[in-house]
Amino acid sequence: MKMIVYTASLMMTVLSCACREAAASHESPPKESKVNEREVTLTPELAKQVRIGQAPVTPVANEYTVSGRVDADETLQARVGTPIAGRLTELLVREGDPVRKGQVIALLTSNELTNLQFAFLKAHSQATLLERAVDRAQQLLAAGVIGSAELQRRQTELAQASAEMATLRGQLKVLGMQEDAANTLEQTRKVDATSQIVASIDGIVLERRATVGQVVQPADPIFVLADLSNVWLVADVPEQAAGNLTEGLAVEAEVTSLPGQTIRGRLSHVHAILDPQTRTLRVHMDVDNPQRKLKPGMLATMTLREAAATRRVVPITAIVREDNREFVFVQSAADKVVMREVELGNEFENRRVVQKGLQPKDKLVLDGAFHLNNERKRLALQKGAR
Repeated sequence: MKMIVYTASLMMTVLSCACREAAASHESPPKESKVNEREVTLTPELAKQVRIGQAPVTPVANEYTVSGRVDADETLQARVGTPIAGRLTELLVREGDPVRKGQVIALLTSNELTNLQFAFLKAHSQATLLERAVDRAQQLLAAGVIGSAELQRRQTELAQASAEMATLRGQLKVLGMQEDAANTLEQTRKVDATSQIVASIDGIVLERRATVGQVVQPADPIFVLADLSNVWLVADVPEQAAGNLTEGLAVEAEVTSLPGQTIRGRLSHVHAILDPQTRTLRVHMDVDNPQRKLKPGMLATMTLREAAATRRVVPITAIVREDNREFVFVQSAADKVVMREVELGNEFENRRVVQKGLQPKDKLVLDGAFHLNNERKRLALQKGAR
């Protein structure tokens, strides 16, 4: 009996040990500490190849470089048409031709002008007859043949005829007839249906919008003239860069057709409304053009520069780029640096403005970041191969 109990007890002990061993065999292995793949230990050799310091603060002026073009100054343009309906018989200038104020640049014939001249000649004849009638009435009044009332009546009729003639003469002037032409009409009594279209400013012909034989109305522009002694440099600035644009902003421009020449000035106008189709804001600067070297349509590159403000910057040698993101190595311990993502602004003088991601007291690798990042990748590959 004792032998049976002892055997059973021994078997239970063996089974218990076996169960503990099986359970132990199914337990997961101890976890290894997680490795930060963005962290790099600065060995003495690596430390010699990098320079660590704080990102400096310096005055920075944001710049935006945009495509531009030369345009005629809209305040120095004139649209020339005809004040009377008619058919064009001659166009005396072409696009690009220089013109002087008062120069005849086109001719047209008009039935309306003919009818108005006839009315003027009729009024002139009537006024001439009434002048004679007044002279006759004065003689008769002096002889006692008529009374003063008759003389006053004839004088009133003469005044009305003279006023009508002056009105018609003014209408002829409005329709383009010059003073000497009106005098010639009055003297010769010969009707001329030809109307002269003259330049209203000194400049060049930007556009010619009609052809010989075309019937034109008073609302139709026939020519567009422009004085190019002053022109505009115009740019359409993308919406993302348009928020801080103001009149007076400094501008530097280079015109493709005039290499080596830099034009400096300030924005003279910023449009109040964004173009909803292109999502751009139009701006322009005035440029003196005494020698007429700048011509409408020429392409230009314009750099808009905001007023300088103090900003934190990092050198290009501190930046690494991966997956379309930008990073710097920030010191996390005496012998360690960790790669941190940052947001950077425009580049100037081999530096970038820090917009987000750095604190004022942070120390970072200012020089040698590219070499340090290659070492980080090499170590990561070695650890992955184990």
